[in-house]
Amino acid sequence: MDNELILEQIQIGPMENFTYLIGSRSTMEVTVVDPAWDIAGLMNFANERGYKVTSALITHYHPDHCGGSFGSKTVQGIAELLETNPVKSYVHKLEAQGVKKVTGISDSDIVTVDSGDKLKIGDVEVEFLHTPGHTPGSQCFRIKNTLVSGDTLFISGCGRVDLPGSNSEDMYRSIQKLASLPDETVLLPGHNYSEVASATLAELKKTNVHMRIKDIESWKMMMGD
Repeated sequence: MDNELILEQIQIGPMENFTYLIGSRSTMEVTVVDPAWDIAGLMNFANERGYKVTSALITHYHPDHCGGSFGSKTVQGIAELLETNPVKSYVHKLEAQGVKKVTGISDSDIVTVDSGDKLKIGDVEVEFLHTPGHTPGSQCFRIKNTLVSGDTLFISGCGRVDLPGSNSEDMYRSIQKLASLPDETVLLPGHNYSEVASATLAELKKTNVHMRIKDIESWKMMMGD
Protein backbone atom coordinates (compact mmCIF):
# COMPACT_ATOMS: atom_id res chain seq x y z
CA MET A 1 0.00 0.00 0.00
CA ASP A 2 1.30 3.45 -0.92
CA ASN A 3 1.60 5.38 2.35
CA GLU A 4 1.80 8.68 0.49
CA LEU A 5 -1.51 8.25 -1.34
CA ILE A 6 -4.79 9.37 0.19
CA LEU A 7 -7.66 7.53 -1.50
CA GLU A 8 -11.12 7.60 0.05
CA GLN A 9 -14.15 5.97 -1.61
CA ILE A 10 -17.44 7.47 -0.42
CA GLN A 11 -20.87 6.18 -1.42
CA ILE A 12 -23.29 9.06 -1.66
CA GLY A 13 -26.80 9.87 -2.88
CA PRO A 14 -29.83 7.77 -3.89
CA MET A 15 -28.22 6.52 -7.13
CA GLU A 16 -25.40 4.72 -5.29
CA ASN A 17 -22.76 7.09 -6.64
CA PHE A 18 -19.15 6.89 -5.55
CA THR A 19 -17.24 10.09 -4.85
CA TYR A 20 -13.51 9.94 -4.23
CA LEU A 21 -10.95 11.98 -2.34
CA ILE A 22 -7.46 11.53 -3.81
CA GLY A 23 -4.36 13.25 -2.59
CA SER A 24 -1.05 13.46 -0.81
CA ARG A 25 -0.39 12.34 2.75
CA SER A 26 2.62 14.66 3.06
CA THR A 27 0.66 17.81 2.17
CA MET A 28 -2.86 16.60 3.14
CA GLU A 29 -4.13 18.18 -0.09
CA VAL A 30 -6.86 16.26 -1.93
CA THR A 31 -8.93 16.52 -5.05
CA VAL A 32 -12.59 15.52 -4.95
CA VAL A 33 -13.82 13.35 -7.82
CA ASP A 34 -17.42 13.88 -8.93
CA PRO A 35 -18.67 15.97 -5.99
CA ALA A 36 -22.46 15.69 -5.86
CA TRP A 37 -25.54 15.10 -3.68
CA ASP A 38 -24.21 16.18 -0.25
CA ILE A 39 -21.48 18.79 -0.52
CA ALA A 40 -21.57 19.72 3.18
CA GLY A 41 -21.23 16.06 4.09
CA LEU A 42 -18.27 15.62 1.74
CA MET A 43 -16.54 18.71 3.12
CA ASN A 44 -17.16 17.56 6.69
CA PHE A 45 -15.66 14.17 5.81
CA ALA A 46 -12.56 15.91 4.42
CA ASN A 47 -12.25 18.42 7.26
CA GLU A 48 -12.60 15.78 9.98
CA ARG A 49 -9.56 14.02 8.52
CA GLY A 50 -7.54 17.19 8.12
CA TYR A 51 -7.68 17.19 4.31
CA LYS A 52 -7.62 20.39 2.29
CA VAL A 53 -9.69 20.18 -0.91
CA THR A 54 -7.68 21.97 -3.62
CA SER A 55 -9.45 20.89 -6.83
CA ALA A 56 -12.30 18.87 -8.32
CA LEU A 57 -12.17 16.27 -11.08
CA ILE A 58 -15.25 15.58 -13.18
CA THR A 59 -15.67 12.29 -15.02
CA HIS A 60 -18.62 13.56 -17.09
CA TYR A 61 -21.40 16.11 -17.09
CA HIS A 62 -24.39 14.08 -15.86
CA PRO A 63 -25.92 15.79 -12.78
CA ASP A 64 -25.55 12.77 -10.49
CA HIS A 65 -21.78 13.26 -10.87
CA CYS A 66 -21.37 17.04 -10.86
CA GLY A 67 -24.71 18.52 -9.78
CA GLY A 68 -27.50 20.27 -11.63
CA SER A 69 -31.03 19.44 -12.66
CA PHE A 70 -32.57 16.46 -14.41
CA GLY A 71 -36.29 15.89 -14.56
CA SER A 72 -37.85 17.35 -11.43
CA LYS A 73 -34.76 16.71 -9.31
CA THR A 74 -31.98 19.17 -8.51
CA VAL A 75 -28.70 17.74 -7.27
CA GLN A 76 -26.06 19.58 -5.28
CA GLY A 77 -22.66 19.61 -6.92
CA ILE A 78 -19.82 21.77 -8.18
CA ALA A 79 -21.74 25.03 -7.84
CA GLU A 80 -22.39 24.41 -4.14
CA LEU A 81 -18.78 23.32 -3.61
CA LEU A 82 -17.53 26.60 -5.07
CA GLU A 83 -19.71 28.64 -2.72
CA THR A 84 -17.69 27.53 0.30
CA ASN A 85 -14.50 26.15 -1.24
CA PRO A 86 -13.61 27.88 -4.53
CA VAL A 87 -11.43 25.48 -6.52
CA LYS A 88 -10.86 24.70 -10.18
CA SER A 89 -12.78 21.84 -11.80
CA TYR A 90 -10.79 19.69 -14.23
CA VAL A 91 -13.00 18.68 -17.15
CA HIS A 92 -12.23 17.06 -20.48
CA LYS A 93 -12.24 19.66 -23.24
CA LEU A 94 -15.22 18.00 -24.97
CA GLU A 95 -17.23 18.00 -21.74
CA ALA A 96 -16.78 21.62 -20.66
CA GLN A 97 -19.91 22.96 -22.34
CA GLY A 98 -22.03 20.20 -20.85
CA VAL A 99 -20.66 20.81 -17.36
CA LYS A 100 -21.31 24.54 -17.63
CA LYS A 101 -24.83 23.96 -18.92
CA VAL A 102 -25.95 21.60 -16.17
CA THR A 103 -24.11 23.19 -13.23
CA GLY A 104 -24.14 26.89 -14.09
CA ILE A 105 -20.44 27.34 -13.33
CA SER A 106 -18.35 29.55 -15.62
CA ASP A 107 -15.27 29.20 -17.83
CA SER A 108 -13.14 30.72 -15.08
CA ASP A 109 -14.08 27.82 -12.78
CA ILE A 110 -12.97 25.18 -15.29
CA VAL A 111 -9.62 23.82 -16.42
CA THR A 112 -10.00 21.86 -19.65
CA VAL A 113 -7.76 18.83 -20.08
CA ASP A 114 -6.99 16.25 -22.73
CA SER A 115 -6.02 12.59 -22.59
CA GLY A 116 -2.51 12.19 -21.21
CA ASP A 117 -2.51 15.44 -19.26
CA LYS A 118 -1.46 15.16 -15.61
CA LEU A 119 -2.22 16.91 -12.33
CA LYS A 120 0.13 16.92 -9.35
CA ILE A 121 -1.37 16.92 -5.85
CA GLY A 122 1.61 17.06 -3.51
CA ASP A 123 3.72 14.06 -4.55
CA VAL A 124 0.75 12.24 -6.11
CA GLU A 125 0.20 12.42 -9.87
CA VAL A 126 -3.17 11.96 -11.57
CA GLU A 127 -3.26 11.14 -15.28
CA PHE A 128 -6.36 11.99 -17.33
CA LEU A 129 -7.59 9.34 -19.79
CA HIS A 130 -10.25 10.28 -22.36
CA THR A 131 -12.79 7.44 -22.54
CA PRO A 132 -15.78 8.55 -24.66
CA GLY A 133 -18.86 6.42 -25.06
CA HIS A 134 -21.16 7.22 -22.17
CA THR A 135 -20.66 10.90 -23.06
CA PRO A 136 -18.32 12.50 -25.64
CA GLY A 137 -15.93 13.83 -23.00
CA SER A 138 -16.06 11.10 -20.39
CA GLN A 139 -12.71 10.63 -18.70
CA CYS A 140 -11.03 8.31 -16.20
CA PHE A 141 -8.31 9.16 -13.69
CA ARG A 142 -5.23 6.98 -13.30
CA ILE A 143 -3.21 7.17 -10.10
CA LYS A 144 -0.31 4.66 -10.22
CA ASN A 145 -2.05 1.25 -10.23
CA THR A 146 -5.52 2.66 -9.51
CA LEU A 147 -8.13 3.74 -12.07
CA VAL A 148 -11.18 5.84 -11.18
CA SER A 149 -13.51 5.04 -14.05
CA GLY A 150 -16.71 7.07 -13.58
CA ASP A 151 -19.46 5.66 -15.78
CA THR A 152 -17.14 4.24 -18.42
CA LEU A 153 -16.57 0.87 -16.77
CA PHE A 154 -18.25 -0.76 -13.79
CA ILE A 155 -17.33 -3.92 -11.92
CA SER A 156 -20.13 -5.80 -13.68
CA GLY A 157 -20.83 -3.77 -16.82
CA CYS A 158 -20.29 -0.44 -18.51
CA GLY A 159 -22.04 2.89 -18.76
CA ARG A 160 -25.20 3.34 -20.79
CA VAL A 161 -24.80 4.12 -24.48
CA ASP A 162 -28.46 4.87 -25.25
CA LEU A 163 -28.47 8.44 -23.90
CA PRO A 164 -28.04 11.72 -25.82
CA GLY A 165 -24.36 12.09 -26.70
CA SER A 166 -23.61 8.41 -26.09
CA ASN A 167 -21.81 6.32 -28.69
CA SER A 168 -21.59 2.54 -28.55
CA GLU A 169 -18.54 2.19 -30.82
CA ASP A 170 -16.68 4.82 -28.80
CA MET A 171 -17.46 2.85 -25.65
CA TYR A 172 -16.02 -0.31 -27.20
CA ARG A 173 -12.78 1.50 -28.05
CA SER A 174 -12.59 3.07 -24.60
CA ILE A 175 -12.99 -0.28 -22.87
CA GLN A 176 -10.28 -1.72 -25.13
CA LYS A 177 -8.02 1.16 -24.03
CA LEU A 178 -8.66 0.37 -20.38
CA ALA A 179 -8.12 -3.34 -21.02
CA SER A 180 -4.60 -2.53 -22.22
CA LEU A 181 -3.62 -1.17 -18.79
CA PRO A 182 -1.68 -3.49 -16.44
CA ASP A 183 -3.75 -6.36 -15.07
CA GLU A 184 -2.97 -5.35 -11.48
CA THR A 185 -4.70 -1.99 -12.00
CA VAL A 186 -7.51 -1.60 -9.43
CA LEU A 187 -10.77 -0.26 -10.87
CA LEU A 188 -12.83 2.14 -8.76
CA PRO A 189 -16.19 2.75 -10.51
CA GLY A 190 -18.62 5.67 -10.44
CA HIS A 191 -21.49 3.66 -8.90
CA ASN A 192 -21.80 0.86 -6.38
CA TYR A 193 -23.68 -1.50 -8.67
CA SER A 194 -21.94 -4.74 -7.64
CA GLU A 195 -21.23 -6.93 -4.64
CA VAL A 196 -17.72 -5.52 -4.44
CA ALA A 197 -16.64 -1.87 -4.57
CA SER A 198 -13.41 -2.47 -6.48
CA ALA A 199 -11.62 -5.12 -8.50
CA THR A 200 -8.47 -5.57 -10.55
CA LEU A 201 -8.60 -5.47 -14.33
CA ALA A 202 -7.38 -9.07 -14.31
CA GLU A 203 -10.49 -10.04 -12.33
CA LEU A 204 -12.77 -7.98 -14.59
CA LYS A 205 -11.39 -9.61 -17.71
CA LYS A 206 -12.71 -12.89 -16.32
CA THR A 207 -16.07 -11.69 -15.02
CA ASN A 208 -17.19 -8.59 -16.95
CA VAL A 209 -18.56 -9.60 -20.34
CA HIS A 210 -17.96 -6.11 -21.76
CA MET A 211 -14.22 -6.61 -21.34
CA ARG A 212 -14.24 -9.95 -23.12
CA ILE A 213 -15.50 -8.77 -26.51
CA LYS A 214 -12.58 -8.88 -28.97
CA ASP A 215 -14.01 -7.21 -32.09
CA ILE A 216 -16.45 -4.45 -32.94
CA GLU A 217 -18.85 -6.72 -34.82
CA SER A 218 -19.36 -8.93 -31.74
CA TRP A 219 -19.76 -5.80 -29.64
CA LYS A 220 -22.49 -4.47 -31.91
CA MET A 221 -24.35 -7.76 -31.72
CA MET A 222 -24.19 -7.81 -27.93
CA MET A 223 -25.27 -4.18 -27.63
CA GLY A 224 -28.07 -4.53 -30.18
CA ASP A 225 -26.61 -1.97 -32.57
